[in-house]
Amino acid sequence: MRVVLAGGGTAGHIEPALALADALRQLAPDTGITCLGTERGLETRLVPQRGYELQLIPAVPLPRAITPQLLTVPGRLAGAINSAAGVLDRAQADVVVGFGGYVATPGYLAARRRGVPIVVHEANPRPGLANRLGARLTEHVFTGHPETSLPHAQYLGIPLRRDISNLDRLSTGDKARAWFGLEADLPTLLVFGGSQGARSLNRAALASGAELRRAGIQVLHVLGPKNTVEEEPPPGDPQYVVLPYIDRMDLAYAAADFALCRSGALTCAELTAVGLPAAYVPLPHGNGEQRINATPIAQGGGGLMVDDAELTPEWIVRNLLPILLDPERVAMMSEAAAKLGRRDADLALAQRVLEIAAGRERR
Repeated sequence: MRVVLAGGGTAGHIEPALALADALRQLAPDTGITCLGTERGLETRLVPQRGYELQLIPAVPLPRAITPQLLTVPGRLAGAINSAAGVLDRAQADVVVGFGGYVATPGYLAARRRGVPIVVHEANPRPGLANRLGARLTEHVFTGHPETSLPHAQYLGIPLRRDISNLDRLSTGDKARAWFGLEADLPTLLVFGGSQGARSLNRAALASGAELRRAGIQVLHVLGPKNTVEEEPPPGDPQYVVLPYIDRMDLAYAAADFALCRSGALTCAELTAVGLPAAYVPLPHGNGEQRINATPIAQGGGGLMVDDAELTPEWIVRNLLPILLDPERVAMMSEAAAKLGRRDADLALAQRVLEIAAGRERR
């Protein structure tokens, strides 16, 4: 089987694509995998790190709605489609799997031109333009959220990396805390916001640090690679560890009892898969999908949700400190979060992709 994956730009597109790639190799080790990307996206770093072939095509930003303007995007789109078609030809692709982003639209249209089956995976409850277009070109549409509205959509979950989906937080906790220089037996809060929109989380968490430490809480705080702080917490016990970036989020999840974070689709999928309860702070801008992501988790008892404007140091002390000091409540919320997660979406999607590709070969 020869599979071309089209998902680039952000980690929310790339990580599920790479999780699918790993699952395809697990189920069918001889599968040929080529990733489509653009030079503007994180895929230029993430795909080679994972050992997969990356072919770059021109990035063509598109209008946010399917309007006549889409048809007026000049020769850049045609050039990107031609480039993508060339990749499909060289790879002798049996199927194209798209995850959205700039690279997916040329990938879908090139596949349609070449008669290659298209599979669409949409992680978010409100799909972007590329996947809305892709879903019109195929019956093979899978979603990471049960409320996503796309033609032919089947809810499947979000493919996750095996180091996340296979994580046993209880057995890995001591090792993980030692990895970050944390104490083995203290309640631990993990704070992370990613590279986008983390400033308010960083400010509130850092300002609450002294109060948390006085109560015996240690903190692992990931600022995000594009974020800085004017003043880090002073050294002392309990620890308040500040890092710009963490490559081993599996260990960060294992080290923590509770998280404070944004509520992107991938974050929600990972935290529920590993059973880590969290206080979710949806991005205050955008189309509101982060609130939709977090709502069922909060309603199911696996976390809290707080508006960005309401996230203050006082809110953290008033709401998170009592939870962190109550092991039974943390355990109950962890169990509730785990009931909402799915660990096998990567293998489920891989099986479907292989079946679709095999159907083309038989023809």
